[in-house]
Amino acid sequence: MGLSEIAAGVEVTTEQRDRGVATVDETGGSLAERLAEYADDLPCEPDVAATVAEVYAEGRSIGTAASVAGIAPTTAAKTLHLLGEQVSPLGPTGREVVRDWVNAELARTEALELTGASERAFALAAYVETHEPIPGAREAVAATLSTGLGGEQPLAEAMSDVTDLRDS
Repeated sequence: MGLSEIAAGVEVTTEQRDRGVATVDETGGSLAERLAEYADDLPCEPDVAATVAEVYAEGRSIGTAASVAGIAPTTAAKTLHLLGEQVSPLGPTGREVVRDWVNAELARTEALELTGASERAFALAAYVETHEPIPGAREAVAATLSTGLGGEQPLAEAMSDVTDLRDS
């Protein structure tokens, strides 16, 4: 029995409806509204924090996000850290030195010298090491920060495709 014999009696009686991509939006309000319950824990107002997150999610720098929101870049970095972004200005070794300073195992001058960081970068690194991201706020901005580029890959032209792997 061939495929044509199996399909011989099959006929279409209804049309399939194109319903698009299924989405679930449980956000229940604007980003600023979702961040309002964390206002006491954020270093700026919820609407300012929302602006910082939205501008940063567009692929723009922390400095640009701060400028658009009308706050200092350090405040924007602290906000993004509390919202779950990785903003430490130091690498792993530098962060370890800051942790040693926080635990009083090193003098501040020695820690500054070992990290090679500026006063501002050291202060931000210390903030990052002593403040955990806010779990609820992280969830509130997760959709914004994960899809901020509208699904675009900023370095798409530099990435390989499966067809690039074929032999010529």
